[in-house]
Amino acid sequence: MWKKICLLFSLMFMFLIIPNLVFASTGKINTGDTAFVLFSAALVMIMTPGLAFFYGGMVSSKNVISTMMQSFIIIAIISIQWVLFGFSLSFGGDVGHIIGNLQWLGLKNVGFEPYDAYSATIPLMAFMIYQLMFAIITPALITGAFAERMRFGVFLLFTLLWTTLVYDPIAHWVWGNGGWLRNLGALDFAGGTVVHISSGISGLIAAILIGKRKNVNILPHNMPMVIMGTAILWFGWFGFNGGSALAVNGIAVNAFVVTNTAAAAAALGWVIVEWRINGKPTLFGAASGAVAGLVAITPAAGYVTAVSAIIIGIIAGILCYFSVNYLKHKFKYDDSLDAFGIHGIGGTWGAIATGIFATKVVNPEGANGLIYGNVHQFIVQIIGVIAVYVFAAIMTYSILKFINLFMDLRVSDEEEEVGLDISQHGEGAYNNTELKYNYFSYYDNN
Repeated sequence: MWKKICLLFSLMFMFLIIPNLVFASTGKINTGDTAFVLFSAALVMIMTPGLAFFYGGMVSSKNVISTMMQSFIIIAIISIQWVLFGFSLSFGGDVGHIIGNLQWLGLKNVGFEPYDAYSATIPLMAFMIYQLMFAIITPALITGAFAERMRFGVFLLFTLLWTTLVYDPIAHWVWGNGGWLRNLGALDFAGGTVVHISSGISGLIAAILIGKRKNVNILPHNMPMVIMGTAILWFGWFGFNGGSALAVNGIAVNAFVVTNTAAAAAALGWVIVEWRINGKPTLFGAASGAVAGLVAITPAAGYVTAVSAIIIGIIAGILCYFSVNYLKHKFKYDDSLDAFGIHGIGGTWGAIATGIFATKVVNPEGANGLIYGNVHQFIVQIIGVIAVYVFAAIMTYSILKFINLFMDLRVSDEEEEVGLDISQHGEGAYNNTELKYNYFSYYDNN
């Protein structure tokens, strides 16, 4: 019996293990890089549930489920969209420098070999799954702008259309082989324009088009949830930025360092300004500032030094504080959870700051920025920002107007009053007396 078992294991070694060893030694795949990218993909994936906690803690107690559900269901929707055609539209063969073709429809020919244009040392499949996590979190960021008032069915359709018609083309412009902004030389290491500006400006358009909530003076109902969400986001952002190096190298290390540095600086910047103006430093302010710093350093993470990251972070904290506390009140739009105030403004500053502080000392394959004498790079970054603003705004407006031809975008006054948890999902986050009353009252009348 033991001889048979030994023979079986010997055959397994010959037919399974030895070919893999030969492949690892002679192929172009670097197993360390591959493991790093897969781990980074897992870190980026956990950011979306982290965002669910972050946003869920910020809304009223009767809208927790609906807010968290939006982030959670996006993981399911976009995972399927990306496999079927999203990845191909974003990274497939170039069509007019605007969009990818359908050569990888259903992941056809997306295999386990490297693909030099994107993944020189890792399987193309690993690059695909890593980029999927970016495609997931981007529309999730938008949900903060229209929290507590969009119909769930509308939200599902909007998410699918927006990702296909807005995110995928912009991703191709900036990161796709042949994309016009990539050809122009725009630098976006991990998604300042692709992720944050596109979601921020789209959120602003959606908030304006859908209209204000009946009660806009809602304070975060659960700060521990907000802080837990912030911590998960901060943790996941190391994969978001560090993993974008797509290799275990010095650029990845630099991205890790500057990511943490900018987040810390922005948290301090926000709190100091808040303390000075309002007389009290708040935990919510520190959390918001940290996220603003993470957003701002995203496009620059692979191109700037740690000292530059401090400057970028401090300015991000200050800019986003004034955007959240003054800009939206000045112009009277209801960006519920400050998607534009943090991601739009923070992403804009980060993209421009990349054109100021980028240096080839950090990344020889990048470019020098304005302070190193390269005015051209600064101009290119501004062109990229403007292009994404205009395209995302026009397309978001068009998508919502199209959907509105067939269904109402927002819930009724009664549904908003009772809360979207009950009116849209039939469940509540907390088993308290008020929610029980709302639940039975709503269903008795409907």
